[in-house]
Amino acid sequence: MSVIVELTVFPLDKGQSVGAYVARAVGLIRASGLACQLTPMGTCIEGEWDRVMAVVDQCFQALAKDSDRVYLTLKADWRRGRENGLQAKTASVERALAATPGPEIKEKP
Repeated sequence: MSVIVELTVFPLDKGQSVGAYVARAVGLIRASGLACQLTPMGTCIEGEWDRVMAVVDQCFQALAKDSDRVYLTLKADWRRGRENGLQAKTASVERALAATPGPEIKEKP
């Protein structure tokens, strides 16, 4: 059993630049040993439900300890028997793109 989640978490009370706080959360995710992929808008994490949710909680707790307000979104895709879903899902789309001609782009008059 595997779940892939996309986690976005950051404090709302630390000004415009929150990269250091995001790095704190991503460091915890990477230290967990779970498969992960950092994106511009969040981090995807793959593993068993309980382990992934434990890491999500650790990320929240790490930011909440010195923040008065934390923003968190979580999207989840659970699938029985899936392995290496982070790579497989992306590879599937890339294969489909390679096999299909792209849309015609028309110039504006």
